Amino acid sequence: MTDSKKIILVAGARPNFMKVAPLLQELRKYPTIFQAQLIHTGQHYDAEMSDVFFRDLALPQPDRFLEVGSGSHAEQTAKIMLAFEPVCVAERPDLVVVVGDVNSTIACAITAKKLCIPVAHIEAGLRSRDWTMPEEVNRVVTDAIADELFTPSRDANENLLREGTLPERIHFVGNIMIDCLVTHLPKTEGCDTLQRFSVQPRQYATLTLHRPSNVDYPEVLSGIVHVMIEVSGQLPIVWPVHPRSRQMLERVGLLRQLESCPGMKLTDPLGYLDMLTLNQRARLILTDSGGLQEEATVLGVPCITLRHNTERPVTVEAGANYIAGNDPIHIRATVRSVLQQDRYTIRVPELWDGKTARRIIEVLRRIYD
Repeated sequence: MTDSKKIILVAGARPNFMKVAPLLQELRKYPTIFQAQLIHTGQHYDAEMSDVFFRDLALPQPDRFLEVGSGSHAEQTAKIMLAFEPVCVAERPDLVVVVGDVNSTIACAITAKKLCIPVAHIEAGLRSRDWTMPEEVNRVVTDAIADELFTPSRDANENLLREGTLPERIHFVGNIMIDCLVTHLPKTEGCDTLQRFSVQPRQYATLTLHRPSNVDYPEVLSGIVHVMIEVSGQLPIVWPVHPRSRQMLERVGLLRQLESCPGMKLTDPLGYLDMLTLNQRARLILTDSGGLQEEATVLGVPCITLRHNTERPVTVEAGANYIAGNDPIHIRATVRSVLQQDRYTIRVPELWDGKTARRIIEVLRRIYD
């Protein structure tokens, strides 16, 4: 390898930061081989949704901040493409790396590909088969145009092969989210997070809720909230409330009821270390997030997913994840069943070991050599 290769890493939303941090740190160990740049699209742009993650993950300030802000899916995707194209034209990178399944992922992948710049997708091959999820559209389209596909689990490889992806483009490297978890887990020992929320280890649950299918429909949101209030009478619930969820809770008149409930501990979105501390020591995780299903599996904490499907079935097979949907009757029954169990047999999936970034670098070096 005679010249160093210019690689652009794209991040836009909270889940992305946890995936680019370990890869950026690994790339910068090889300055004579790779020139790595971090582009922050600004899809999540405020202190609660973005800045705190840069601080917690020791991420350097991005080389470019595109400041696209919020908007509908179409508007936000278009704004990212318009802002990212001049960056690609000016920098002419050898590779654009996108992660996950957010609007920044698909927007930057399409933009780079139309400029004939190779694209790598980290966390490729995940499928929920639920086309009502915008993330499913983002995943499938990104995988269809990416040149190199880095998968977190064996089932992701199988999905890509079924879709006709050439085997030589698929690289099973493990789950890069777990690299971040392994790196930062020791730091939780010094965190006072539990004291701030007045909870004891294994005597509370954490809750996150942000999917449109759960929070955009008042009757669905109301059903979930009333089950959570019931559960909080037995097990306190710490709920970092996503801005989207807070807005709807206020609109339908549920926020005041929640704030007056002794067992519900509502807070603004938390940083990575606070959230990791809470999840590590929780009795139960309730979520509609994909990343928390993975974290729960490695932390050995049972997770109830408030969705009808998951693009991460390996977490169910591992014995960590229970798919409850968003119907109150099913949620209530699943919570009751999980809390009745004293012990859990949870198996950590293959290559979820904190070394995924290294394996990605090995693949990139082989490609360029």
